[in-house]
Amino acid sequence: MTRRFIVTGTDTGIGKTIFSAALAGALSLPYWKPIQSGLEEESDSQAVARLAGVPIHPEAYRLVTPASPHLAAEIDGVTIDADALVPPPGDLLIEGAGGALVPVTRAILYADLFARWQLPVIVCARTALGTINHSLLTIEALRSRGVPIHGVAFIGDAMPDSEATIAQIAGVRRLGRLPLVDPLTPQTLAQAFAAGFDLADFR
Repeated sequence: MTRRFIVTGTDTGIGKTIFSAALAGALSLPYWKPIQSGLEEESDSQAVARLAGVPIHPEAYRLVTPASPHLAAEIDGVTIDADALVPPPGDLLIEGAGGALVPVTRAILYADLFARWQLPVIVCARTALGTINHSLLTIEALRSRGVPIHGVAFIGDAMPDSEATIAQIAGVRRLGRLPLVDPLTPQTLAQAFAAGFDLADFR
């Protein structure tokens, strides 16, 4: 049975790539980041390869400027063809950029791509203050486009009430919680994921 997921977030910089590496490693899923913006530091694909050791599909677009894809492409002089962004076949974990409503172009948002692809989406939400609002807005935006939501994965310190409230109000599955892992190695990440998630929820 083929396993295919999309990972998005409620914001940028919340640990979505670390979660993606943990899930890809746990399920041995090949990884695809359609668009990488900002190449000065380690890319998300490189981070996942280092932490999970899974096959990596090359990005469709690699943009130098560290900005939202629509702006990075304009600054870099690149035209993004959203219609050509087609997920590779087979088992796959796709990671978007930032939040679900980040623009791919000035006409297409990531959530619009997710609606086109019709693959189950995992929403990564940090547990810090404001997460209820950000999570519910993200879920509502996805649902309004008919995007299938697999569940919510929390990242950060335990906040049981916030986590339960989001799951209850949105009517989504709470998949688990990944704490901030320090030191971050393939081994410590795998251990933290195994302690916080049940693989049966992803099968």
